[in-house]
Amino acid sequence: MAITTCVFDAYGTLLDVNAAARAVAGEPGHESIAAVWPKLAEDWRAKQLQYSWLRAVAGQHVNFWQVTQDGLDWALEAAKLDEPALRARLLALYWELPAFPEVPAMLAALKAQGFATAILSNGSPKMLAGAVKSAGVGGQLDAVLSVESVGVFKPDASVYALVPEHFGCRVDEVLFVSSNGWDVAFAAGFGFTTAWVNRAGLPMDRLPARPQYQLPDLTRIPELAQSA
Repeated sequence: MAITTCVFDAYGTLLDVNAAARAVAGEPGHESIAAVWPKLAEDWRAKQLQYSWLRAVAGQHVNFWQVTQDGLDWALEAAKLDEPALRARLLALYWELPAFPEVPAMLAALKAQGFATAILSNGSPKMLAGAVKSAGVGGQLDAVLSVESVGVFKPDASVYALVPEHFGCRVDEVLFVSSNGWDVAFAAGFGFTTAWVNRAGLPMDRLPARPQYQLPDLTRIPELAQSA
């Protein structure tokens, strides 16, 4: 079955989650994180994801904004940074994350080729609306799907089921793209064709399923969608 629908994770895939810490590190008044921002950004993202998994397993769901704040609080404490103004600035910038450079042209190419496009994200609807607007990609997306409609984070199967339910398509008509190896692995197990955007050159996760494709960035996604 040919691909009809291209679906993307948002944070870390379309949107640069390190941008908030990177930007703050260069602002006057926040010199305290200039030397530690890469580790801070790494810890923030890691804890954000870990808390989403643990809450999913424990059945203790909260929205993604809460786990985003909790992850940042852990990262700031680990860096010994007790600065309320710094925390507030980092959180404010998380609502304005830029898209990776190749994203606008890639999405435009998919739309020109006739593919349906969407985001499928752990983000809350309000967070995603802000992110899409800030990144300037709203006009190139047919849907923005949030886990809040099922009340559990990825990789629960009910999250991936939102795509065929929304578009009325078969699972084998979907190309799902994520920068998270675990995300594409479970999406592949669900039945999607999957592409892992492995920007950091990480090893493949040891999980029951594996993504069919691995790419260094999103540039070749339109080509891949046509040939998959």
